[in-house]
Amino acid sequence: MSRLVIRFLWLSLTLSTIGCDQVTKQVAAAELADGVRRSLLHDAVRLQYTENAGAFLGLGTTLPPAIRTPVLVSAAAFLLIGVLFALRQPRLALSYRLGLYLILAAGVSNLLDRLIRGRVIDFLNLGIGPLRTGIFNVADVALMLGLALAIMAHRPATHTTLESTQH
Repeated sequence: MSRLVIRFLWLSLTLSTIGCDQVTKQVAAAELADGVRRSLLHDAVRLQYTENAGAFLGLGTTLPPAIRTPVLVSAAAFLLIGVLFALRQPRLALSYRLGLYLILAAGVSNLLDRLIRGRVIDFLNLGIGPLRTGIFNVADVALMLGLALAIMAHRPATHTTLESTQH
């Protein structure tokens, strides 16, 4: 494939991830902001609207908004620049590159929320009985998938045992 086609595919992945996240957040704001929790699949999936002023799991929520927003925006921008720098490296493993693009898309989408609203819309919760996740969004799923792909791409190669090298 030509470089142009490959770049188009990466751009399409990034923009579609951002678009999916933003659309689902708009639907959540329109349909769930009334505060009523919706339950699906025997309560394995809960849809409930919340706005997270902090970072992951509400980290930083208690900071004054005049400090919280610039700190979180700056931190996200710094990390996204790092991801862009990493993507410029040649010969990255496909799974690592895919992971980085998912991280980039998730970060950009949540950063847009923070810049526009000052907080991030979350609306998904998974679990069985009392064992539940925190409330999250589609960008968070993309972020976790991207991190998993990037970590798996960097796991150490299987080492040869002493016995197999003596044959």
